Amino acid sequence: MTHEEKVHKDASEAKEQNEHKKLRILAAGDIHGDTSLAEKLAQRAEKEKVDLVILCGDITYAERSTDNLIGPFVKRKEKVLLIPGNHETIATTDFLSELYGVKNLHGYSVKYNDVGIFGAGGANIGLFQLEEQEIYDLLKKGFDKIRYLGKKIMVTHVHPQGSKMEKFTSIFPGSTGVRKAIEKFTPDILLCSHVHEAEGIEEMIGKTKVINVGKKGKIIEL
Repeated sequence: MTHEEKVHKDASEAKEQNEHKKLRILAAGDIHGDTSLAEKLAQRAEKEKVDLVILCGDITYAERSTDNLIGPFVKRKEKVLLIPGNHETIATTDFLSELYGVKNLHGYSVKYNDVGIFGAGGANIGLFQLEEQEIYDLLKKGFDKIRYLGKKIMVTHVHPQGSKMEKFTSIFPGSTGVRKAIEKFTPDILLCSHVHEAEGIEEMIGKTKVINVGKKGKIIEL
């Protein structure tokens, strides 16, 4: 084997190994302006050596303050994806993403190794309220960009209609738009929050594992 062939072989093996490396994520939601909680989550992200932090909305409490909610993660050089919840508008989420150089996933998607991540924030109730069709259309817009990838994670704030999470609340209905997206796109995982009482609940809807990550957060590997 020539030197050039060996270099090419090593590069190919390194690329293949990188593409099959597990993606380690800390996902959380419903911080609601709690700066001490943001700091604890950032410390956990650093300690757990995650590749990515995903914040599933309701980062603020009715947009009263955005201070020190994303900074603790950025200070530790964590990669962050976020979406708006029903407590902040897309404008506020865009402001946070531009200020800290992080990614607002609302209607968009990203690729990490062989994993595609797409999302839509807001909810069918609250300050940032969306129609169900708009939620679905935003999710489809993101999904279409990464549909070719083998593994997919969908990120929303609101939970899907017909999920166990609906049993924990009589106030917050599940989203028909999110449910339709699960059935049409069959992501491997759906990360959501919204219903505080359902924090940590996991269930299968079809082939999709649905996880309410809650404010304490969940470590996910894919």
